[in-house]
Amino acid sequence: MNAPVAPDPLRPWPDTVEWRPISPRYYLVRLVVLTVWVLILALACVVTGLVWSAWFLAAAVLVLALGALRAFFLRRSIRAWGYAERAEDLLVRHGLLVRRLSIVPYARMQFVDVTAGPLERAVGLATVTLHTAAAASDATVPGLEAAEATRLRDRLAALGEIREEGL
Repeated sequence: MNAPVAPDPLRPWPDTVEWRPISPRYYLVRLVVLTVWVLILALACVVTGLVWSAWFLAAAVLVLALGALRAFFLRRSIRAWGYAERAEDLLVRHGLLVRRLSIVPYARMQFVDVTAGPLERAVGLATVTLHTAAAASDATVPGLEAAEATRLRDRLAALGEIREEGL
């Protein structure tokens, strides 16, 4: 006899959601940021080790090792991001160890932000952030192609106007 399988709270119903991934180029943006921070911390540890205590040289090696480990898992972390548009809401998922599924009804959205830092602009990406009345229910979709971010922003604004709520 087969035991009943418990429903997965991270799988939306109905099971016909078409998930869209974020751009793989977002990995480059995150990798550059990670590399800069790791090098700054490692350099600070080396200078402190030369000036104060040799134990900080071991800390520099540890910083480099942890940075390499984070870079290894970074690609999987980027692949975990996804979003899906449904008739009444937008779904956003992410996370490796702790998975998160956010469902934001279009009628609850107050405004949509599109941002792009210098590194994102250099590779043609942008981040879309959906704001609701409750800050805890905001959703962010990073690493979208600039044209897709524009399309998503315009679609969300149009859906907000149709419902005459939010936006």
